[in-house]
Amino acid sequence: MQHIHFIGICGTAMGSVAAAMQAKGFTVTGSDENVYPPMSTFLEEQGVKIFSGYKAKNIPETAEVIVVGNAISRGNAEAEEALERKLLYVSLPEVLKEHFLRGRRNLVVSGTHGKTTTSSLLAWLLKSAGVDPSHMIGGIPRNLGRGAAFTDSDFVVLEGDEYDTAFFDKRSKFLHYLPEVVIVNNVEFDHADIYDSLDEIKLTFKRLLNVVPRNGMAFVNGDCPNSLDVAKGAPAPVKTVGLGESCDLQVTDIDYLPECTRFDLDGEKYEIPMAGEFNVRNAAMAICAARFSGFSEDEIREGLLAFDGIARRQEVRGVAGGVRVIDDFAHHPTAIGLAVDSLRQQYPDSRMWAVFEPRSNTTRRNVFQNELAANLAKADIAVVAAVPDPEKVEESERLDPEKLMADIRTAGTASHYCADVDAIVKLVAAEAREGDTIAVLSNGGFGGIHQRLLDSLSS
Repeated sequence: MQHIHFIGICGTAMGSVAAAMQAKGFTVTGSDENVYPPMSTFLEEQGVKIFSGYKAKNIPETAEVIVVGNAISRGNAEAEEALERKLLYVSLPEVLKEHFLRGRRNLVVSGTHGKTTTSSLLAWLLKSAGVDPSHMIGGIPRNLGRGAAFTDSDFVVLEGDEYDTAFFDKRSKFLHYLPEVVIVNNVEFDHADIYDSLDEIKLTFKRLLNVVPRNGMAFVNGDCPNSLDVAKGAPAPVKTVGLGESCDLQVTDIDYLPECTRFDLDGEKYEIPMAGEFNVRNAAMAICAARFSGFSEDEIREGLLAFDGIARRQEVRGVAGGVRVIDDFAHHPTAIGLAVDSLRQQYPDSRMWAVFEPRSNTTRRNVFQNELAANLAKADIAVVAAVPDPEKVEESERLDPEKLMADIRTAGTASHYCADVDAIVKLVAAEAREGDTIAVLSNGGFGGIHQRLLDSLSS
């Protein structure tokens, strides 16, 4: 097979794999609804021809394999053309497995929260120790510069997503990744658009542990009951990691300092340039996987100290009028609470704002109605944007903003519901005061709110 066509090529993972396939000598073309830099420029520099928009005629007559992105559904003109022409179509995880993962040492980081931070840190620990691992991560680690890259190394670090693979393959993506090591950070209900219950989520994680080989290892959160349930009866070796005394590898003596956090893991001392208990847990998992992979304590310690973090994970976007604006990807209720807790540790004297966009398929729904209120109430002031595209969710299943506001106020926190970004910016500009910290919590662009806040606060 010499000519491969990618439908949805401008996604971070799709584009990176497409470029890697071009480098392997394949002819690669692709299309996307949104063709814009930096991915479009990157692909063009690699010699990949890109079509803007989805049209049946975009699929060249010479195309032998069609890679269908996860966001592509039935009705897409090119997906329908591939089906009608009886072309060989595959998912991105299948391409990864066959061309980049077979025979490699694949380290897969999974869980409801912390996947991006843990996988970024693990990839950096390996790279800083002199290995140049391949990686595919759902964020941009500052040390690595890109969310995905493919090298000749035996090591591959992958953020293992439990979301489904493609419209024709409803298994979780991570089941394709041929893991040697699996990290299970935590397990909670999420992705209400494809899972009906927590039990369904737990089942797919069990299936992941079922494909870890006997010479591999699963590192599981020993403080998370759902993770422990998932690990019961696993055929591969399992080590529990956490703060509890029952954990095989215990984190102790955590010391939160203004510029760093120190802790012990299994008798060894470490320091990370990050705040928050959840980052200690993320680091502990990355350390365990790096140890298992053969790296020394000194190499690991040096790598931890040099870690620069990830874009959109507690990223300070700027300070204006004495007000700090933070960008954070948190969108699950638990992640929101953890983000607020961590920022309070970093800025203990600051009044804390939580500005939240209920954008994900789960937070648009009322499945987390109570949990969202409890976690947003950890801030001093909670601001919630209107639910994007509310018509995509049945009214009976939709998040109830009025109840959310009332519940947050009952918990003792001021709350505001704003129809759009303009209203949020106007509110913050009027009410924020010097020394405040504004945490913008969203898994999307949120209408460029970060810079708009800074501009408004500056004036």
